[in-house]
Amino acid sequence: MKSKELDLIATTGLGMEGLLEAELKELGAHDVSLSGTSVLFKGSLELAYRVCLWSRIANRVLLPLKKFMAPDPDKLYSGVRSIRWSDHLGVENTLAVDFSCSKSKITHSHFGALKVKDAVVDQFRSIQGVRPSVDPLRPSVRINVYLNQDQATVSIDLSGDSLHRRGYRAPHMPAPLKENLASALLIQAGWPKAETAFLDPMCGSGTLVIEAGLMAAKIAPGLKRDYYGFLGWQGHVPAVWARLLKEADEIQVRDKKLLPKIVGFDRDFRAIRVALEAAERAGLHGKVHIEKRELTQCERIAEKGIFLTNPPYGDRLGEDEDLKPLYKEIGDQMKKKFKGWEGYVFTGNSDLAKVIGLKAARRFPFFNGPIECRLLKYELY
Repeated sequence: MKSKELDLIATTGLGMEGLLEAELKELGAHDVSLSGTSVLFKGSLELAYRVCLWSRIANRVLLPLKKFMAPDPDKLYSGVRSIRWSDHLGVENTLAVDFSCSKSKITHSHFGALKVKDAVVDQFRSIQGVRPSVDPLRPSVRINVYLNQDQATVSIDLSGDSLHRRGYRAPHMPAPLKENLASALLIQAGWPKAETAFLDPMCGSGTLVIEAGLMAAKIAPGLKRDYYGFLGWQGHVPAVWARLLKEADEIQVRDKKLLPKIVGFDRDFRAIRVALEAAERAGLHGKVHIEKRELTQCERIAEKGIFLTNPPYGDRLGEDEDLKPLYKEIGDQMKKKFKGWEGYVFTGNSDLAKVIGLKAARRFPFFNGPIECRLLKYELY
C-alpha cells in the first residue's frame, strides 16, 4: 500500500536554508521550495522520521494541520478548536504550544500561545470532561503555530525539540556554535572529502570536530537523542521508526582505520575534557583525536586537509585589540604549515579577519545567533 503523502516544513537558522534545501532533496524529499528560513517539502511519514534522524542542518520538522485567517483572538481560538485534537493526543498526554507572529494584529506570542492552549484543552473538556496537562519541556505533543499577516499555520512539531540538540552534549554545557551550524560550515567547506583530513586547532568544546566525525563515520546525528515530538503523538508508527533506527545503526562506519584523521587541539584543558566526554557520548571513541595543545603547536596531520576554526569574535569593548595577535597567529600557522590544504575561518568580526593576513578566496554568509558572520575560505599554496 502506498504511504500517504504529507506536506511538511523544516526550519533552520538564517543563512542555512539553501544547504537545508539541498539536504532534504538528498534525503528523498520532493516539491522542495524555500519560504524564508523554512523549507517546504512533500513526502511520507517515513521521510519525516528520516529527516528528524538524519538532518544535520534542520532545527525542526513540522507537520501542518490547518491554515486559517486569525485577525483577532476569537478567530485564532475558533480556528484551533476546529481541529480534531483527539487524532493527535489523548487526555492522558501532555502538550506544549510554541507560538510566533509576524506582521499580524496579534503581536504577543505568550498571549497567542495561551489562546491556542485554551482552544485545545477546552475541546477535550467539552467532549470528555477532562483535559490533557501542559508540559513545556518534554510534552507528548508540541503544537507549533505561526501567525504571518494574520494567517495562522497550525502544525505538529515532529522533532519536539530543536534537532541541533544531538544528545551528546551534557545539559547546561553551552557551546559557541550550535551543532547544526557547525555541520553547515563543514558541508559548505566540502567535508568529508576523499583522502582529506580535518583539523580544528582551537576546538573548544569540540563541536566542529564531533560533527566532522559523525559525518565521516556516517552516524545519524539524531541517533543518540532519546526524545522526539512524534514519539507521544497519536499518529506515530513505531515499526517504521524502529526500522529507520536499525538501518542507521547498520550504516555507520565502526572501523576507525576506514576514517580520515579528524583532530582538535585547544589550549584549555577544561574545554578538552568537555570535548572528549562529548565525543565519547557521540559514539566517536577512537575515531577522533582531541588533545591539549597551543595554537602555535598545531601541526599538519596529513598531506591534504581542511583547516577550519571558529575563534572568538570580541563581544566586549576593547577585546578587538586583545584578539588581534590570535587572528594573526591563525594566518601565520596556515601560511607556515598547511600548504596544499584548504583553510577556513568562521568569524563575526570583519576587522579582526583583516589581521589574518591572507586574502579570502570566498566569503560565505551565515548567522551565529543574532551575529552576522562569514565563513572565509583561504587557498593555501
